[in-house]
Amino acid sequence: MNRLFSPRFFVCTLLLVPAACFAFSTLTELQAENWPRFRGINGAGISSEKGFPLTWTDKDYAWKKELPGLGHSSPSIWDDNLFVTSALGEGETRYLFCIDPKTGKEKWRRETNLKKSHKHRKGSWASSTPATDGEFVFVEFADEESYLLIAYDMKGNKIWERDLGAFTSQHGHGSSPMIYNDLVIATKDQKGPSVVTAFNKRTGKTVWQADRAERRTSYATPIVINHPNTDPQLICVSGATGISSLVPETGKVNWTTGEFPMRTVSSPVYGEGLIFATCGGGGRGKLLYGVDPTGSGNIKETHIKYTRSTKLPYVPTPIVYEGHLYLWGDNGVVSCIDLATQKNIWTERIDGGYSSSPVCIDGILFCINEDGEVAMVNASPQFKSHGKVKLSDPSHATVVVANGQMFLRTFRNLYCLNAKK
Repeated sequence: MNRLFSPRFFVCTLLLVPAACFAFSTLTELQAENWPRFRGINGAGISSEKGFPLTWTDKDYAWKKELPGLGHSSPSIWDDNLFVTSALGEGETRYLFCIDPKTGKEKWRRETNLKKSHKHRKGSWASSTPATDGEFVFVEFADEESYLLIAYDMKGNKIWERDLGAFTSQHGHGSSPMIYNDLVIATKDQKGPSVVTAFNKRTGKTVWQADRAERRTSYATPIVINHPNTDPQLICVSGATGISSLVPETGKVNWTTGEFPMRTVSSPVYGEGLIFATCGGGGRGKLLYGVDPTGSGNIKETHIKYTRSTKLPYVPTPIVYEGHLYLWGDNGVVSCIDLATQKNIWTERIDGGYSSSPVCIDGILFCINEDGEVAMVNASPQFKSHGKVKLSDPSHATVVVANGQMFLRTFRNLYCLNAKK
């Protein structure tokens, strides 16, 4: 697979598709500008696509579609297939939709029936983003009795289904599956027996299962990193284990930071040769680690190269872009840190509460607040806000961009905005 990788050592690999090669950028993979999982390629939340407006009205949408029920999941997209979930009632009916991203027309929907279950007041019964590789789409749904991972083909035929057993959580389910080569990986970090499991994506057969320390439920979605001095690493995050590295083919643990003092909700990101992850509680991030992934065993005393304990996100996942770390807090406090010097460059407040994560599109951070306003800020050492655009209803979902289109998901609607040519 073609890759563009530019850590602080500035290693740039020639790609077979057009793309800019930025020094000091995050790990990125180009897959025809598809958006295959939560926060896009490898969860980095970065797109090089251009031409999206910074202000628009309802007349500018290519289409708008109302979805039945309620959901907080973001779409995933591969070519002419957009996948998104929704749920009815108290979680007893869950849907996976396949929608034509060009027209907004529904291609198919598949229904999963579960038991009524509790959730956090800010959560939904459809908070997990599907993962797709253009051959299959994988979706997770859970209640107190079942944790389901279901595989469909692009036409909506169910290929297999696995039940990972009871799911015990204070706030419900929220993590998303991810695909690595021929594996689909699910994290079940719960208030009970916890595991990370890799399945053969074609058959659903368990390839490996790694037991995890247990504490409060984690909502982080893993990533795979490709550091120039190590083999590929599967990076998982939970309160009980902190940041940990597993061999993606076997589940063997490479290293761990040891436990975090609090729970994890946001997902890890990788850039400048470091892995960044936060923990927190009560709507605030309390601790961030920046970890060098070249160690082994317990690396807490040797490989944590950056820490921060103030003005941190709890739910939103950070962004690493062009040598800077961007932290978008739940309360709208946004910070830019120069990773070469570890100095805070700026901190500004963007009004609103945020349960979505920012994404960076052509150097602009887009993040939707809980009132359904799309806020836009330059991903730059020079702070500049571009204001907000109001959507029709609240939102806890992350912006998605693929193949010249931006998708904005609210509680009940899905909007499509085309890039200007």
